[in-house]
Amino acid sequence: MTRTGGCLIAGALAGAIVSGACATTTKLDHVVVAYDMTSQESITKLLLLNIARAQHNLPMHFTGISSVVATYRFTFSGGVAPAGAGNIGFLPVPTFQASTEENPTVSIAPMQGDEFTQRLLTPFPEAKLTLLLRQGYDVDTLFRLLGAEVRLATDDAHKVAVSTNRPANKAGYTTFRQVVAHLSSIQDRNSLFVEPLHYQVSWTVPEATVTPEAYATTYKDFTLAYDPTNKVYHVTKRINGRVMITNYDPSILSNEERFKLHVEADEVPINDVLVDIRAGHTGGEYPMHGTLRLRSFHEVLTFVGRGIGEEPEYDVPADPRTPRISENPARTLDILVSRADPGDVSVVLDGYHYSVRAENGYQWNKKAFSVLYQLFQMSVSTAEHVGPGITIAK
Repeated sequence: MTRTGGCLIAGALAGAIVSGACATTTKLDHVVVAYDMTSQESITKLLLLNIARAQHNLPMHFTGISSVVATYRFTFSGGVAPAGAGNIGFLPVPTFQASTEENPTVSIAPMQGDEFTQRLLTPFPEAKLTLLLRQGYDVDTLFRLLGAEVRLATDDAHKVAVSTNRPANKAGYTTFRQVVAHLSSIQDRNSLFVEPLHYQVSWTVPEATVTPEAYATTYKDFTLAYDPTNKVYHVTKRINGRVMITNYDPSILSNEERFKLHVEADEVPINDVLVDIRAGHTGGEYPMHGTLRLRSFHEVLTFVGRGIGEEPEYDVPADPRTPRISENPARTLDILVSRADPGDVSVVLDGYHYSVRAENGYQWNKKAFSVLYQLFQMSVSTAEHVGPGITIAK
């Protein structure tokens, strides 16, 4: 074999190996993206399926992918074999063999027990609402999905007006929608604050009690100021209190007023958020004071499902005191139910396709469903899964 022939064979082998490596990387990238897209679509269909179940008052049920373990193997072999060349003599011919093997194992498990309780039946706490609003989520979509009711103070100090977010209660539903629309108008003017109440508590302790040991164990997170006249220390601590929705910066209030508001907010459940819209600030043309109660994810799906037929939503114009808002659709999330395949992601129940209704222009429905998807992902349980699971090996 000539030196030139050997170089050609070596070059071919090297090229094949490099090509195989590139093919492996490309294939692996494709597999990762494919699994990600499949997982996202499965959650989308589960949400649509449970909305359909809620419409028919059927029990909700979620089955999630708990783990995906995939083994991807690429093998390559090569060599040189003689070829029949007649009178020419020995002619080396390179031979190559390559194969790929994909061996995914998918484990799925039903949501039940404590996980079902924590993820679906437990109302959302105010902290998660704050997290979403600080990322710029629209309050109109978020509150219409997540809000169960508003409780507003009246002229009678002993009475609170309760307005539920249920179309069957026309008076309450109308007020709820108008409150949310007004909060949305304040957000549109960049004047809506969703902040925890910060306040300070202070007290005095005798000088003799503040020893080095006591300071290291008890007072290290406090601010101490020594008063030599009275031989005491003034101890101060900054407290992060409950969250408030306001049309002003809470820091402009006095410490006493912030503490008073915190005490008021602390008397309600953790899924209630204090609302304080005051005159004299942006949005003050419609002042209000009360609480917004948050739903559980199960209640959110029930609300959307019943809105398909049993309790359809309807148009509610904004309060006359509210400036014009750009978006105020009748339905919070419009689900299309049809016999024919809509051509988009859908699920079938009792012969009907359920999908998110397509729109022209502003994509309210897609954004509302995206919020619903995010709420489901945020309802993460700390409970350890127990019970039957299914492992599928392809």
